[in-house]
Formats: sequence, structure tokens, C-alpha cells
Amino acid sequence: MKQSTAVSRIIYLHGFRSSPASLKARLLSDHLTGWGRADQFWCESLPASPRLAIEQVERAIRSAPTPPVLIGSSLGGYYATYLAERHDLRALLINPATHAARALAAEVGRQTNPYTGVVFDFTPAYLEELAALWVPVLSKPERFWLVVETGDEVLDYREAVSRYAGARQTVIEGGDHGLRHFPELLDAIVDFAWPEPTGRN
Repeated sequence: MKQSTAVSRIIYLHGFRSSPASLKARLLSDHLTGWGRADQFWCESLPASPRLAIEQVERAIRSAPTPPVLIGSSLGGYYATYLAERHDLRALLINPATHAARALAAEVGRQTNPYTGVVFDFTPAYLEELAALWVPVLSKPERFWLVVETGDEVLDYREAVSRYAGARQTVIEGGDHGLRHFPELLDAIVDFAWPEPTGRN
């Protein structure tokens, strides 16, 4: 397959208690591999500390040969919003947490990652770190593509629709927090990351 040299690297940010082993991360990785772009995909386990998670992702952003495109799911969508504003990047947000500190307030305490089995403490200090990442006004809503399902049982999709007014929005009836229709969006995601006509060649 011919690969364009003018590409944007995809940085995928998983959600709370998730990991690179999540279904969406694996599906996207496999899809990119099929297009000969496996080396363009970055997805690593993010630490529980939001501050440390942001520092880790910013190292990946700095190392990317071209401005990367961010994809953030749930809490990862909250991170992606902050990073897109800070680094002038485009971002795809999947059922994002719009107010992460509020959404995760009830999760303070001992947690277990179901993918890795790692036990960690989610502390009140982490809520403060989340609050520090809040972006009160989106300077360029058009940089975002919001994808939500109305059946999200964890977050109210209507908050995201309001929060990202002016952004490209895909609102899918039904579904769930994991975004049941994600496999149907894979080609569109590649086109978003590589908008050039030769993006999927």
C-alpha cells in the first residue's frame, strides 16, 4: 500500500479504568494495521493521576513528526479537549466526560482496572487535578468531532451535545457508553485523521 508522507499520527486516550486492551482501542489498531498504518497509532496505559497522564501524552505529542489527531473516549475525551486547546490539535471525542471531576467524584477510593487487574487509589487530589484541566470556553469548536450514543448509561449525552455546540456532531440513537456503533465508524475515523484524498491509499 502506498503511504502518504503528509500524515497525522493518531493518539488514542482511553477512559477511566480502561486500557489499550479495550475493544475500541484494539479495533482501531487492527483497522490501521490493515491500512498499513500501524506505526501511526499511539495508545498507552495512562496513569491514574490526571496530571501524570497529561504529561505522558504531551511527550507523545512532542515526539510526533506531524501534528497528531487526538481520539479520546470518556475520560480520555476530557483529556483530549484540554490537549486540543493547549496544542491547537483536532480531536475526536467518543461519549466524552464533559465535567470529569464531577463525574468521577463518586469513584474516590480503591479501584481495580478490569483489563490489567492493577489495584490503585483514586484520590481527592486527582479530582483537583481534573478540575485544573477544565476548559471553560472552546476557542475553536470546529476542531472537534463529537460522537455520542443516546443510550449512554454512564454519562448524559445531552451535556456533550451542548458543550460541543459548533463542532461536527454524530448523535446515534441507542447504544451505550462503550459506543456500540464504533466498528461502523472506523473508515470515517481514518478519513478524519488523514483528510487528504490519498488518506486511505
